[in-house]
Amino acid sequence: MTAGVVFIVLGAALLHAAWNALLRSGADRFWSIVVMGVASASVALPLTFMLAPPARASWPYIGLSAFLQICYCLVLVRAYREGELGSIYPIARGSSPMLVTIGALVFAGEKLGPLALFGVAMVSFGIVGMTFGRGRPNVSSIVAALATGLFIASYTVADGIGSRLSGYPQSYAAWLFLFQGAPMPLVYFAMRGRLAIDPFGLETLKAAGAGVMSLLGYGAIIWALSLSPMGQVSALRETSILFAVLMGRIFLGETLTWNRVVAGVTIAIGAICLAGASPCNHGRSPAPLSPAFFVCVMISEERVGEVPRRPTINL
Repeated sequence: MTAGVVFIVLGAALLHAAWNALLRSGADRFWSIVVMGVASASVALPLTFMLAPPARASWPYIGLSAFLQICYCLVLVRAYREGELGSIYPIARGSSPMLVTIGALVFAGEKLGPLALFGVAMVSFGIVGMTFGRGRPNVSSIVAALATGLFIASYTVADGIGSRLSGYPQSYAAWLFLFQGAPMPLVYFAMRGRLAIDPFGLETLKAAGAGVMSLLGYGAIIWALSLSPMGQVSALRETSILFAVLMGRIFLGETLTWNRVVAGVTIAIGAICLAGASPCNHGRSPAPLSPAFFVCVMISEERVGEVPRRPTINL
């Protein structure tokens, strides 16, 4: 990974930790995540008119990722209701880089070198290590955590392939946030009834701010996925949990135990390995050779053999 990509992904991880902190502080997290979706979709809407449209081959992946992210939001809210979420949620963040690495291999023929694989493993083990010493989790919370990790990995792989096919990752991200955020009020209405939003309320402003941070953070990740191996990007992104621990210590006065210190050092070592690792077979143009990749691409109208233009930043 280049220094620029590493810097952008770490910045996105910081934004991810910040909006999760805002979401955790909300009284009604389902309502908050719906307002987040409305805010991010509102910001994304004008961008869809300003940016060049993504290539046709990427549209199925935009739709798939939007659906997976809506499911992820519902599972995330369910996971936040678990009494031992503080012990279990790191399992979701820690399992997703491994799952993304496997998914990238199966669906995009993407292989990582030994140093990158070691970095992914270190980040994953460090994140899961955050759960040690907090009591034994119950079965339902483990299932919720693993389901959350599976959805994270699924939409990450979909966006990794889709952003490379799009030719314009920024435009891809704008359409994705529009398709993901716009239906959220309908989901809320179907599950709870009328959605009441006070435009100037503190909780609304907090959730809206989290939505904008989510758009900026994951938009940067989509750009990084178009240029770098998915497993590396995913693992580096999950260093967000390290930022969250530091925020908890500095701003919320949470205890920084030796277990968290050791886990944090493990994550940091993994991040350093990822930053310095070179992929085995990933270039800047999307040319995966896995048969599963070609099966996925055949659902689009664009020819499989046509390589999209190299992504450029045209904001």
